Amino acid sequence: MWLKPNRSLSRRGLRRLIVVLVALALTTAELGAWQGNVFAPLFALVESAAMAVALSVAWRAGDRCERITLDESSLEVQSLPGRRCTRFQPCWVRVRLDTGNGRLVLTSHGRDLEIGAFLAATERVELAKRLRVLLAGSAGQWRKQQ
Repeated sequence: MWLKPNRSLSRRGLRRLIVVLVALALTTAELGAWQGNVFAPLFALVESAAMAVALSVAWRAGDRCERITLDESSLEVQSLPGRRCTRFQPCWVRVRLDTGNGRLVLTSHGRDLEIGAFLAATERVELAKRLRVLLAGSAGQWRKQQ
């Protein structure tokens, strides 16, 4: 299962947005300079650079994702792009959805791992239900093998 944040803007769309916003800022600055504010174009350039950097950083945050793999012997959660990988024994994992802050946490043997922090609250609820069903099925298969 792949967990990815919702992103409605492509890289091409981000570039177009930045170009439009820079053009609007520079047009407004030129109008200000024409009326006597000689520092308006300089301020618009600084503002445009800061805005482009901020939008790019926010857009890159959408690259993070988590891959959850469940088989007979392990539940593995791999966080990307950091390559952090955590493994649990599926028959001991508990799925906890905190009602106060909406965090979805996997717990086993004293270890906690929050998953899906970038998902919306309703998506985390659906993920918790789905994981509980999958883990219950996995625990049933493990008991049959023993």
